[in-house]
Amino acid sequence: MKLSKIIAVVVTGICLVLPLAAQGGPGPGPGPGPGPGPQIPPVPVPAANPLTPEKAILGKILFWDEQLSSSGTTACGTCHRADFGGGDGRVALNPGLDGLFGTPDDSRASPGVVRSDVLNNYLADPNFGLEVQVTPRASPTMIMAAYAPSMFWDGRAGPVYTDPITGAVLINGGGALENQALGPPLADREMAHDLRGWPEILTKLGQATPMKLATNLPADMVAAIATNPTYPDLFTAAFGDNQITVSRIAFAIASYERTLISDQTPFDAFLSGVAGSMTQNQMIGRQVFVTNGQCINCHLGPLTTDHSFRNLGLRPIAEDEGRFVVTGNPADRGRFKVPTLRNAALRPRFMHNGQFQSLSQVVAFYAGGGGPFTINKDPILAAITMTPFEQQAVVDFVQNALVDPRVAAGQFPFDRPTLASESGLGAWAEVGFGVPGSGGFMPRFLSDSPPAIGNSDFRIGLRDALGNTQAWLLFSSTVAPIGLDLGGMPIYTDPNVPEFGFWTYWLNGSGPGAGYTTAQVPIPNQPWLVGFNFVLQWLVYDPAAPTSYGYSGTAGATITIF
Repeated sequence: MKLSKIIAVVVTGICLVLPLAAQGGPGPGPGPGPGPGPQIPPVPVPAANPLTPEKAILGKILFWDEQLSSSGTTACGTCHRADFGGGDGRVALNPGLDGLFGTPDDSRASPGVVRSDVLNNYLADPNFGLEVQVTPRASPTMIMAAYAPSMFWDGRAGPVYTDPITGAVLINGGGALENQALGPPLADREMAHDLRGWPEILTKLGQATPMKLATNLPADMVAAIATNPTYPDLFTAAFGDNQITVSRIAFAIASYERTLISDQTPFDAFLSGVAGSMTQNQMIGRQVFVTNGQCINCHLGPLTTDHSFRNLGLRPIAEDEGRFVVTGNPADRGRFKVPTLRNAALRPRFMHNGQFQSLSQVVAFYAGGGGPFTINKDPILAAITMTPFEQQAVVDFVQNALVDPRVAAGQFPFDRPTLASESGLGAWAEVGFGVPGSGGFMPRFLSDSPPAIGNSDFRIGLRDALGNTQAWLLFSSTVAPIGLDLGGMPIYTDPNVPEFGFWTYWLNGSGPGAGYTTAQVPIPNQPWLVGFNFVLQWLVYDPAAPTSYGYSGTAGATITIF
């Protein structure tokens, strides 16, 4: 559905977006039910944030720009991809409440960023060390999120939107998407260093080149950036002036998400009268869905969700109290939002903690009456009965009849760019080999930062060294001649060129392999720097190193500024 084909209609103070069904393919269709039912309703849009093409394309650019994170490695879209049903195709372990990996309370969720302190220096985390942190819950879908009265698994992003800087209420109702958009850029496991603030983000966006870290941009993004090549230009096109504010970021991202409407599934076609859209087995699955399967009690109507919160007895309440943390109501302990089933089959994991990896497991879980943890468990689960054949039919219905082919193929409006974290754009190349130090630990680079012009957060880290000792970051413009060494420590930076130099650091951590530090090197937004090469290497003072002068060190690394 092209933005130029959207009609905005204001009804009783609320702006509704009506997609034109005549623009190819079936229009919005009814949801599960014993017969043709109501159409997918118009997308609710708050009157304070009317949907415009300029705002939506700015939101799309912001949603997919990794520069919105403090590391330059994570965009909103990193964890929300259409080809994975609006979720995250990557699956990583969070150790859960006990802090131990490989125990039953582990969740399978989204990798985020390496933990960093308030100054954006790397900081060893108690659970993840210097590895990428993992969120405690799986990422929910952004597709069809426009209809949700509250966002996140626990519903903490509610309908009233208050500007976080001024404290003014800007949206009295229907602002859940705007509220949700402000969470991840400040979340220190997802996109931010500790205690990151909005002033830092606003300054960074004002200086950044939009989508600098991405390739293969969709045509609408290319056109928008060609016309408005800076973020101030894009904000001017969307809002009338070049001021970049927190609420404008929220309004733009929410506007983009309101265009992500999945309404061309085989089930929609079937209800529109297209013969053969669903197989006989899928029709049986649909019938079970609305009768003895009891699925319709929560996955109701054309949206396949009633947006309620339920406790399925999946895990003990103490591990994650869910909705209770938001409301304080004891009845909400362990309750989580009922998600839409549209495109759910594309997800690699299911449930808020990613506990299941197939729809067959999910349906069998319900057929068995839910989980074994009975405190506050929803009584609706006791009424579900399905034979193995009926379970398979329900799986077929959800897996094949509720998937929009545009979503699966990443076609407009579900298209996206290729991110640097996927393509390897700006990747560091290793040169030679390092020398281990105390305990046999080999010092290594922490190299998550893309060397792009304008990257004010560019940094060069060191890890796995001896703690509480001195280290030197060597740099030059060329690789040193073969055979250069310092008492048996190979040197890969060339001291014979004018660009050679070094900086001295004191390492955090204590003991063998626990040492780490960060060199922050902001890269100016100067086009003449593009293509400039650097060679880097860390040396660490370590008396236990097998070298004449007591140095361990990393291999060399080459980077090219882009």
